[in-house]
Amino acid sequence: MKSLVILISGRGSNMQALLEAGFQVDRITVISNNPNATGLEIARKYGAETIVIDHRIFPDRQTFDTALAERIDACQPKLIALAGFMRILSDRFVQRYQGRLMNIHPSLLPAFPGLGTHARALQEGIRIHGCTVHFVTAQLDHGPIVIQAAIPVLSEDTEETLATRVLQQEHRIYPQAVRWFMEDQIRLHENRVEVIDSSVSEIALYSPGLPE
Repeated sequence: MKSLVILISGRGSNMQALLEAGFQVDRITVISNNPNATGLEIARKYGAETIVIDHRIFPDRQTFDTALAERIDACQPKLIALAGFMRILSDRFVQRYQGRLMNIHPSLLPAFPGLGTHARALQEGIRIHGCTVHFVTAQLDHGPIVIQAAIPVLSEDTEETLATRVLQQEHRIYPQAVRWFMEDQIRLHENRVEVIDSSVSEIALYSPGLPE
């Protein structure tokens, strides 16, 4: 059985983009650490199974991660996709799912890891900004990069307008990355991701390029 698990903490717009992608999978499960996450209701509308594991009832991060791993393992997922999951995962948890844990980050990593990426990009005066899908490692917002999308930073951009345009690209590249993985179209080789047996078009601001 081919299974996908998506972890969320809030609305989960990237989760919705994944649910709308129409992956050929047997099961999609959305797990949230927040019982009030609006993304749970959205997930149910798309027919996904939903699970809540409230992190506040656990005494520490390790205990929460153990409970989370138990529920994930019960789903036997091929991939776990982080989609706005606002919890720092323990090293042991990350190692448990090494090579099967994917994340999307709103910057062109390794630039601007962590929070506040759009404000920091504007403060630095950079000309190109974007987003990155990568495999998760113990180092925060690092790990082998699957795909990136870049957009120009406009002179009139604010943090909000920049965030909106980057999010549009997140919704495009995250489903592509997940599809590649679920269909065995990518592989990890010497800590780098290779796209194999896939039609990749040459579009200047995408790496790898996305088909139109």
